[in-house]
Amino acid sequence: MPHQINPLLSDQFRIPFHLIRAEHVESGIRQALEEAQAQVDELAGLTGDATWLNTIERLDAITERLSRCITPASHLISVAETPELRAAYNAVLPEISAFFSRLPLNAALWRRVKAFADPAEASQLAGTRARHLMKTVRDFRRAGAELGEEDKERLQRLQVALAQLQQKFGENVLDATAAYELNVTDENRLAGVPEAALRRASAKAEEKGLSGWLLTLDYPSVEPILKHCEDRELRREIHHAFVTRCRAGDFDNRPLLARILRMRHEVATILGYQSFPDYVLEDRMAGKGERAIEFERDLVDRTRSSWQRDVDQLRDFAGDLGIDRVEPWDVAFAMERLRKARFDIDDEALRPYFPLDQVLEGLFGIVQRTFGFRVEQHEITELWHSDACYYEMFDESDQQVGAFYTDWFPRKEKRQGAWMNDFITGGPREGGFAPHLGVICGNFTPSDGDQPALLTHREVETIFHEFGHLLHHCTSRVEIAGRAGIHVAWDWVELPSQLMENWTWEREALDLFALHHETGKALPADLFDRMVAARRYMGGWAQMRQLSLGTVDLALHGELAPMLSADASDDADGAADERQGGEVMAFGESRFRDFVPHPSFAELHSLTSFTHLFAGGYASGYYSYLWSEVLDADAFTRFKREGVFNRETGRSYVDSILSRGDSAEPEQLFREFMGRDPDPAALLERNLGPASA
Repeated sequence: MPHQINPLLSDQFRIPFHLIRAEHVESGIRQALEEAQAQVDELAGLTGDATWLNTIERLDAITERLSRCITPASHLISVAETPELRAAYNAVLPEISAFFSRLPLNAALWRRVKAFADPAEASQLAGTRARHLMKTVRDFRRAGAELGEEDKERLQRLQVALAQLQQKFGENVLDATAAYELNVTDENRLAGVPEAALRRASAKAEEKGLSGWLLTLDYPSVEPILKHCEDRELRREIHHAFVTRCRAGDFDNRPLLARILRMRHEVATILGYQSFPDYVLEDRMAGKGERAIEFERDLVDRTRSSWQRDVDQLRDFAGDLGIDRVEPWDVAFAMERLRKARFDIDDEALRPYFPLDQVLEGLFGIVQRTFGFRVEQHEITELWHSDACYYEMFDESDQQVGAFYTDWFPRKEKRQGAWMNDFITGGPREGGFAPHLGVICGNFTPSDGDQPALLTHREVETIFHEFGHLLHHCTSRVEIAGRAGIHVAWDWVELPSQLMENWTWEREALDLFALHHETGKALPADLFDRMVAARRYMGGWAQMRQLSLGTVDLALHGELAPMLSADASDDADGAADERQGGEVMAFGESRFRDFVPHPSFAELHSLTSFTHLFAGGYASGYYSYLWSEVLDADAFTRFKREGVFNRETGRSYVDSILSRGDSAEPEQLFREFMGRDPDPAALLERNLGPASA
């Protein structure tokens, strides 16, 4: 296919998503890989003196151009997957993985990078350039640049295979989610479910030519059943289907759990690390696996009494509902009923005040008042779906700093959850500023007939969270893309996102967007007071759940993976995968028992659909959510003290943290903004109450 007509190879700022088809993927990405490899070979073969411009900057430009071609295809896999697109992407995925894993193993290229790192010119570097050189050299070493040839070949095979396995894990979750349908024809079974959810389920059934209501496993379908359905057996059925996805059948992920864990451990040992957590965390704030484990243990100890209080209250209230023993499928239902009884509030009472478009308008207003960035929506044709929208962002001098897409509603061909991705990293350039480009996606409750999409408060928090990531990307003023925006330590990257959630709890901020979609009236004071009073409701339970996931993640990779590797050393891969998949499930169950009211909760863990760990980037890093929460809760105390719309405080935050990317150590950036090191007391008070701090 000619270069000029393949939209994947377009250099337009606005990516031509509307033109990209499955047939473009293999040819476009292979052409980009060939060009990148030729450029790497040319760079590695240079014989003159190595300089910043002809070595480091040139290498960065090669990988940035290649990533710009690959990223649109990987994005479409997440939001608009088809069998043809999946097949095309999977055909080139091994080649993509091979290129990036081979790059630091190129001996001639490594010699050139080292040659520049040693002499006088490199010693004169300062600031971000000096940091980037240091991290580039370290990244080469961490990726195996100094290994022997046999180990290099072994490492590259592992990296390619791992990329394929992780992709397959995610595909299985997507397929298992899409495959499940439950047609309910007895309306009595749906007693208690909100009308809006019933209308959506009825419309789904009608689309399939069925009577009654069609329940699926996308979260806007699952949540109202688990929270509101009075039919306990139906709750059990939906909960069981959701948490046991990929435990058997065509989409069985159990063998993949074992193989992925073994391969990750093997990668770490080849590179000279004792464990995968030690390898992953070396360049993060935690530094080593043991420090992350200690962080988790300390918070578990400080959370335990609050968690036990919540468990006892839930059990007592469930008894009043006629539930003798609380099972996993009872938790959301009993919690919602107890919240209603105690605070006279529930998600459905708040939904009318949070229409999606109004929430976005309020969010953009908060960002402009506090941080000085203006957002404008533009109608464009270069979109992958009619749900997608496009916006541009400007600073106070009217300079465009970035642009972004949104895609908020669930579809069968779209992966679950909410996320932000970067497409183009811009920043200061000769003669001006190159804007950044990104995307934020979610799976929120869609509109219902003439009624707009109405959000729960948790969905509002999620939008603010993902927009915090986007701000981190789009407001970056770091000149080197690899050190800019969200290219930071993973236990630091959640600070900007989680900080933004705080504004959804502030009366001044809510007054900008929490208006009834029919009457236009502001959220009543008594409803707001009840919402705030309920903020810490079941806070011990929620925090312990996060701690359980982070703790089990570290145990899987730090304790179990070495045992699996030793046990499988004389076994054929296939046999080991099948046998050890069950061992991973049993290990997970045994470790989750420390965090649950009784064993049935641990038995119904969701490791086989835990894409954050096995198809995403959070392996050995799930602890980072709470690590960053300590930082965000503490940082927001300054806004609370000086004013949530205080422009000077906002400017200080942008200058100290938001625009700085990885240009300095995170600890230094935090101290610049707060004037001291982080204090966990703010998190404990926010989540558990003053006594816990």
